[in-house]
Amino acid sequence: MRKTLLALGAVIALLFGFAAPASAYEPVNIVHTERVQAGPYGLTVGFSTWPLRAMQSLDFTFIPDGGIGPKTGTLSLFNPATGRYQRPQPLARHPRKRDVWGLDIRALPTEGSWKFRFAINGPQGQGTGELANLRVLEQPGPPMGLSWAISGLPLIALAAFLAIAWRRTRAPLRGGGTPAAA
Repeated sequence: MRKTLLALGAVIALLFGFAAPASAYEPVNIVHTERVQAGPYGLTVGFSTWPLRAMQSLDFTFIPDGGIGPKTGTLSLFNPATGRYQRPQPLARHPRKRDVWGLDIRALPTEGSWKFRFAINGPQGQGTGELANLRVLEQPGPPMGLSWAISGLPLIALAAFLAIAWRRTRAPLRGGGTPAAA
């Protein structure tokens, strides 16, 4: 009985030890904000990195005045590369900042002038608003093709090494003979 209780206590301790993994993540640091008026609702859009760059992961937070409370909403992103809005997505709680809506570790794929369109439903009715002219700069670092080419060099070198090693170990067997016994 004592061993069973000890094992049960160990299992419970492990469950509670791993039950709060969110505390292991760093908090969302907002370094820049913009204001949007979506009908009767004021909305603060926060960015964890400023200025924005293409292909750079960052957090977005969307904080309506008075909290998210009974409100719901959608977000549509205008991609300047395609010239159209993406399909609206529901505004969900940020995974690491649960009291606001947000996008976690999202990257905007292209540079240009992006737009965020919000549609919010709440006690005061429906409202839409837009954050226009959100300037996204070019991707930091070398171009993506060059980055992939450089990162692929070790794989190519490994394949060449294995091919040479395979050919050298197979060479004594080509004549149909068997390797010499020691």
